[in-house]
Amino acid sequence: MNSVYRFFYHLTRLVLGAVFIYASLDKIFNPGAFAQTVFNYQVLPGALVNLTALILPWLELILGAGLLLNRWMQGASSLAAVLMTVFIGLILFNLARGLDISCGCFSTSLEKGPMDMMTLFRDILFLIVAISLAVLTFYKKNAHYKNQLYTD
Repeated sequence: MNSVYRFFYHLTRLVLGAVFIYASLDKIFNPGAFAQTVFNYQVLPGALVNLTALILPWLELILGAGLLLNRWMQGASSLAAVLMTVFIGLILFNLARGLDISCGCFSTSLEKGPMDMMTLFRDILFLIVAISLAVLTFYKKNAHYKNQLYTD
C-alpha cells in the first residue's frame, strides 16, 4: 500500500472509530433515554426496543474500538458500512413519514432537535467513509496474501 493509501486508510479508520465511540457513550450511560429514542422511530415491536437500546451502543463501542485499534478491520469496516446503511434507511423512512423526532445519533437528549436532511447527508458521508475503509481493507489484505504467495 503506498503512502497516500496508507494515510487515507489510517485517517478514515481513526475518524470513523472515534465517531462510533463518541456515538455510543451517551447511549450507554442513558439506556432508558436511548430506549425512548428507539421507540420514537416506530419501527420495532415493543419487545425489541429495550434489547436494541442495550445492545446497539455496545456494538458501536466495540466497533469503534476495533477501528481505532486497527483490529478486526474487515469485519469492523464492513459492519460500519452495514450500520450506516441501516441508519440512513431509518432516517429516510422517518423523514418520508414526517416524524419530528430526534435522531439519537450522538445524544439521547431531545434538545438536539429533530433529524433533518443534514442528518441524512452526514450519515451518507459516514457511509462513504465506511465503504472506502472496507475497500482499502480488502485490498490491503489481498496485497498481504499476494506478497506471502510470492515470498513463500
